[in-house]
Amino acid sequence: MKINGTPFRTIWPTADAVEIIDQTKLPHVFTTLRLNTMRDAERAIREMQVRGAPLIGVTAAYGVALAMREHASDAALAEACSVLLAARPTAVNLRWGVERMRAFLAPLAASERAEAAWQEAARIADEDVAINAAIGQHGGEIIRAIHQRKNATVNILTHCNAGWLATVDWGTALAPIYAAFDTGIPLHVWVDETRPRNQGASLTAWELGQHGVPHTVIVDNAGGHLMQHGRVDMAIVGCDRVTARGDVCNKIGTYLKALAAHDNGVPFYVALPTPTIDWTLQDGVKEIPIEERAAEEVTHIAGLCDDGQVRTVQVTPQGSRAANYGFDVTPARLVTGLITERGVVKAEAGAMQILR
Repeated sequence: MKINGTPFRTIWPTADAVEIIDQTKLPHVFTTLRLNTMRDAERAIREMQVRGAPLIGVTAAYGVALAMREHASDAALAEACSVLLAARPTAVNLRWGVERMRAFLAPLAASERAEAAWQEAARIADEDVAINAAIGQHGGEIIRAIHQRKNATVNILTHCNAGWLATVDWGTALAPIYAAFDTGIPLHVWVDETRPRNQGASLTAWELGQHGVPHTVIVDNAGGHLMQHGRVDMAIVGCDRVTARGDVCNKIGTYLKALAAHDNGVPFYVALPTPTIDWTLQDGVKEIPIEERAAEEVTHIAGLCDDGQVRTVQVTPQGSRAANYGFDVTPARLVTGLITERGVVKAEAGAMQILR
């Protein structure tokens, strides 16, 4: 995708390091960050300088590659994988990326691992781009069908950020929007602010604006109202994990949007690469670990001040406790379909078997 007309990926290798877009600085400041070591990659994942399940997985793969450039012993490989796996608990792509690197490198001699790891991480990144482009094509056909039926602008609601900033390129939930928009289909996106980190207001709105896609930022609780008044034609969200029976774990607040969509007959789609499916789990509510993040993300908020400086202020009373659950689980019964690189399937165990 493009930033000020210049093509960018969210992560790219240099001769001896990896560079990323520091997403904690967006939308007010665009800056890149150099990852020199595995610990740098781990920190970028933990502190959400990179975020989004697919991008986390790719960053972890490059983290393993950076570790192999320092030490390529079995012990070093095991330590790197352990550290990276602990960076964030919810996104299954993190585990997938690390385990793929481990399985690829373990049979190799230590002398071969550094270069092989670098090449494998690059392959994983390129695969992510191809996967997301395919998601865009399949989901774009859904948007096209809605447009042909209503012969007017298609209004799409999305939650959190599942655009190209959450992947290496294209995105998951936003990939169909970009694909449809680029073919001339008139559309408009309702962008949930997505408290407490405001990924919708800061990231989704920013990248849609960079691409020229019409959009409006709304508070998280406005979606149901818009659906009641016929102003949402479909909802598309991304996800961090999907169970074998189609339960979806995504940013906190997704479940409430799915309930509102179900109540108002609005199609609710989830876009995901197939590595996001955790075939070891069945019941998402009971089995998926939900990350609890720092209370300060709820009690404080950052913004651009009139003097041009980005500052953080407290919005809650001193002494008030805050709970910060990062994700919730949407049961499969509320999901209209799963948009994957292999096509659109129902969110149910039998239909999902073609994705294994």
